[in-house]
Amino acid sequence: MSLAPFGRRRGVCASIRKVGSYHLLELVDRDGPDPEPGQFYMLAAVSGWGAGTDERPFLPRAFSAMGGTDGRLWFMLEDIGPGTHRLARLQKGEPLWLTGPLGHGFRMPQDGRRPILTGGGVGVPPLVMWSQHLVEHGVARTLQFGFRDTSHAAVAASFDSVQIATDDGSVGHHGLVTDLLVRELDRDPHATVYSCGPPGMLEAVRRLCVDRGIPAQLALESGMACGFGACFGCVVPLVDGSYARVCVDGPVLDATALDHVPAH
Repeated sequence: MSLAPFGRRRGVCASIRKVGSYHLLELVDRDGPDPEPGQFYMLAAVSGWGAGTDERPFLPRAFSAMGGTDGRLWFMLEDIGPGTHRLARLQKGEPLWLTGPLGHGFRMPQDGRRPILTGGGVGVPPLVMWSQHLVEHGVARTLQFGFRDTSHAAVAASFDSVQIATDDGSVGHHGLVTDLLVRELDRDPHATVYSCGPPGMLEAVRRLCVDRGIPAQLALESGMACGFGACFGCVVPLVDGSYARVCVDGPVLDATALDHVPAH
């Protein structure tokens, strides 16, 4: 596991561009280690953060890495709130605060199981990085992404051999990405599922895999205040009656360990 240096540090926006409904952000981070697939960062702009009329945004925002190597990091975000709105308006060369990489990432499949990567919306980034890692290690994978519509699906245009589902049927399968997962598991259940996306989708994946006895690693999404496990704001319930902190015990957790995926 890549360990983050203590405290936050300054990075620099190398580029940011809009692709459909999302923004792809590239950062220069000369002082941190490269992330592992599934790890995340806490990001905040240096200026214009906590300085609005209602002091929002105040806390940093958590983002899974979409890629990271040689001091360069990539993220994907959607402009939907005060934090993502400010980050979407970063300019090339502008500094920002970052902390990371944080958390536990994905683990390789065992027993010759084929990996199926099933993601939805802003849950796509860690699966993109994991897909690249698997390909680099000669492991064939099935890649499935679900989006709302054509605008949101545009970000997947450059991905190789990806199955697409859209809610409105404008691209690929008309329906849920879990429909594609069911189809793959019906075809060959000797698989390990890796998934990240909105809570409702993750809960559907969790139930499906637990019911079928198929190993699944879920990268959970949660609002976080610290990223270090101190605030207990991102806890999720486990089957043994205890709780896990998404930031330090996850964000990747086994489906069988979770009681359910809460709708944060």
